[in-house]
Amino acid sequence: MLTGVATGVAVVAIALLVREQWPPLVQLDERAVTAGTALAASHPELLRTLVVWQWVFLAAHLLVPVAALCLVYWWRTGNATRTWWALSTILAAWGLSNLLKELVRRTRPVLDQPVESADGFSFPSGHAANTAAMTTALVVLVWPSLRSRALRVAAVAGAAVLTVATAVDRVMLGVHYPSDVVAGILFGVGFVLASYLAYRHWPTPRPEPGTAS
Repeated sequence: MLTGVATGVAVVAIALLVREQWPPLVQLDERAVTAGTALAASHPELLRTLVVWQWVFLAAHLLVPVAALCLVYWWRTGNATRTWWALSTILAAWGLSNLLKELVRRTRPVLDQPVESADGFSFPSGHAANTAAMTTALVVLVWPSLRSRALRVAAVAGAAVLTVATAVDRVMLGVHYPSDVVAGILFGVGFVLASYLAYRHWPTPRPEPGTAS
């Protein structure tokens, strides 16, 4: 629970700094986006890779394969409640990240020479939030089935690499500021961990007297 509260507080703190246009944060954000887009523009192959990554890691494109992985887990383990926890948490994170965008209403970076464009508001990054939520939920889902330390380290490392790469992609394409993607990652990871703790402590209904156990 402490992890969920801490990440929630961090997201709110960043959102407040964004709304108040705190100069050090604004300057850091603008410098990072300018440097990232300049690098992408000067390397056409890198730019094409970034655009492809953007398309692949759009939440609407990830949902079907992620749901399929959850259902495979259900088929292999028979654990329906844990599977439905993962799916419902992923969908809830998707919806809440979009709601946060509407609450903060931060405009996207405006550049003299943009390399990519995107619709909607900027804070938090939906790509970063949803990638973090989906990968974290998948790791938590399969954690009991990962019997060795090596498998668990590989799962966490893989989730981290995919999430960080998505965050970097958004900044280098100039469609998000670093504070957007950091808030998105904190939100995605924190929401999933808080949801899992709630799931673990949810009371299990007891059978009624006279019913079969």
